[in-house]
Amino acid sequence: MKWLKDNGAPQDKVELRTLEVHAAGRPLDVTVAAQPLRAGDVALSVPEKLVVTLDRIFESEGLAEMLTAGKLSELACLALYMMYEKKVGKEGFWYQYIKELDRQAARGVQAVESPLLWSDEELGDLLQGSPVVAAVRARLTGIEKEYNELDGVWFMAGSLFNKYPFDIPTEAFPFVRFKQAFAAVQASIVHLQGVAAARRFALVPLGPPLLSYSSTAKATFKYNPENKRVELVVDRDYTPGEPLYAWCGPQPNSRLLLNYGIVDESNPYDKLALNVTLPADDPLYKLKRGILQEENLVTMQTFDMKRSQPLPPLLLPYLRLAYATTHEQLDKVVFSEDAAAFDPQLEQTVACQLAAHLNQRLAGYKHPLWRDLEILEDPAASPRQKVAARLTKIEKSILQGCLDAVSTCAPCLGELPLPLLFY
Repeated sequence: MKWLKDNGAPQDKVELRTLEVHAAGRPLDVTVAAQPLRAGDVALSVPEKLVVTLDRIFESEGLAEMLTAGKLSELACLALYMMYEKKVGKEGFWYQYIKELDRQAARGVQAVESPLLWSDEELGDLLQGSPVVAAVRARLTGIEKEYNELDGVWFMAGSLFNKYPFDIPTEAFPFVRFKQAFAAVQASIVHLQGVAAARRFALVPLGPPLLSYSSTAKATFKYNPENKRVELVVDRDYTPGEPLYAWCGPQPNSRLLLNYGIVDESNPYDKLALNVTLPADDPLYKLKRGILQEENLVTMQTFDMKRSQPLPPLLLPYLRLAYATTHEQLDKVVFSEDAAAFDPQLEQTVACQLAAHLNQRLAGYKHPLWRDLEILEDPAASPRQKVAARLTKIEKSILQGCLDAVSTCAPCLGELPLPLLFY
């Protein structure tokens, strides 16, 4: 707050306050309303000179776009810049802001860092069975690949880095340091709307992780070209001391945890992928593929099991086609949400195979749903344990919801010896 004031940007409508955050299980510093706010008020207003974006870093929008269109992401470029600025020390313009980022240590508003910073053992233990484990490992592989490309940016943007009397990136910073900086930037990033590509990713003082992201809020950070400021216009009334919320976009909790270290239990965008493949050795493969093409579907199809609709509308028709063994059955397959069953034996096959897959996925978790509920109520559980339990509870609920829907539509009366088509 003092840094903003010293640089001509005092904030009268918001302040930092230490609050007891239930989801975190301990007190945290949070951006709150400093006075009564009405929907439509500009709560936070930061001049662009105090906002870190790629076009400001590279002092050229064209160069910024050239770099990020190549081998480095926007986050990697921002992380590299902030790492060099940190090495400048107290003399650097961004020193106070970087100091605050360090204090937050890439932790979100639930006191948890992105799983990118968890040990692989803890990742596999707390999130066993969750697709997030594979997503985290894939992201880490990508970050390491970007780290190996950092020296190229050093030479491409020589006019920028010449002012730093330090070694080239991979010699100045070990990978673990870059990974920490990447996670810190990722947890703090704001996605600006309606701006050039070089400005869409921004680091905004008093923004996240001090400010809470929400899946149901409607307030977003926007750039105001008239006053050249990044602003947060609130979408509802706030009382003094109440934490402010901004919309995080239509992201499922798997991405919220990976990006920001949070899980929003009221998230309407939650979903789990269910992948089905049509085996190429199926005698009716070509005919089935042609039918799928007419329906704008493919032979390796991904369906979304949503929190609000666990059983995807076209999943059962797709599986009826996939497990059909005769031309007569294929002729009766209808791709619509309310398509009725037409062959009891085929319906049994579909129901049993789908139920077997869902049960297999549920069995892959470390413990059942009731244990997640116990962890969430356990005051001795760590923030990481709680955020992991919050996520796996939701995932298991989606899987169980799909299983219940299948049991209602077409109960499985016995296992059938056919190969699973799920991957």
